[in-house]
Amino acid sequence: MSSILKSLKAMTAAMVLSAAPLSAHAEDWKFAIEEIPGSIMDAYAQEFKKRIEAKTNGDVTITIFPMGTLGTPTDTVEQATDGLIQFTNVSIGNLGTIVPESQIFLLPYLFPSDAKAVSDILNNSKTIYGDLNDDFRKRGLEVLTMYSEGPQVWTTNKEIRNPDDFSNFKMRVMVSPILLETYKNMGASPTPLPFGEVFGALQLGAVDGQVNPVPTIEEMKFYEVTDYLIWAGEQELVTTVVAGTDWFDTLSPDRQQLVRETMASMSGFIDGVVTDFNQKRLDIIKSSKPDINLVVLSEEERDVFRARSEATESAYVDAAGDRGKVLLDALRTEIASTHQ
Repeated sequence: MSSILKSLKAMTAAMVLSAAPLSAHAEDWKFAIEEIPGSIMDAYAQEFKKRIEAKTNGDVTITIFPMGTLGTPTDTVEQATDGLIQFTNVSIGNLGTIVPESQIFLLPYLFPSDAKAVSDILNNSKTIYGDLNDDFRKRGLEVLTMYSEGPQVWTTNKEIRNPDDFSNFKMRVMVSPILLETYKNMGASPTPLPFGEVFGALQLGAVDGQVNPVPTIEEMKFYEVTDYLIWAGEQELVTTVVAGTDWFDTLSPDRQQLVRETMASMSGFIDGVVTDFNQKRLDIIKSSKPDINLVVLSEEERDVFRARSEATESAYVDAAGDRGKVLLDALRTEIASTHQ
């Protein structure tokens, strides 16, 4: 049945792609994102489109496919691998079943809380663009860039300040073994659920909470069906833009350099967008729902969750093997160096 469903999804995507406007230019690149128009990912894709089309004088055009157009985020990753699309921007949590090593970015309390330090790591890490990219390439993917959408925030139907508060609490997570382990270790009952079903599940009480950056919470109206926004400091929402290796390798050296240099030059742009989105969307939430409770855990409270999360690292190493341990040690060394 799963193979039949996969075939149907592929056929649907192919129909949508074939219905896209045809370009008279030499190259027409397709860029799928897992978020809605007007989101951070959309801002990134639109800016990339503008810069590429300007630099090539229109010889390359880019068509952007927002959330759900081509299926789930996992579907778009597979489409990139198969060469049906050229780029997709997905959050790391959606790569767990494809590139297990990538789940290193889901480890709670791995990154510093300083946004600039996180940006420096994601833009300049030799581990990411060297060793980890080798693991992506083995699955037919090329890592082109990574960026953060800001700190992850819990939206909950009750106040959570310690692991005991998470008892019998159904926390929606992406389909990722590491996220399942993370929230189990924190004391919650992790509940995998497709992104498009989260609002209804919160509204009906099928889940008690979820975790996302503030812009996503506002865009998807999750705050309307929640009572608390809680900053626990556990992690940033790391996203990556990948291309299919087979397609990328067929590009001329000049085209490859164009893509890499354009994305490298966009770090300052997207960092500004993320800062602006997070503040403005929080203001909208507070204005739309003045009685919502905003909670920032103290360092002492975070330390309790941090200690409970140490077991998650072992789960990551179990999933990614010796390779995972090597990557974790290398990335931790880079983080320590950047955060000095």
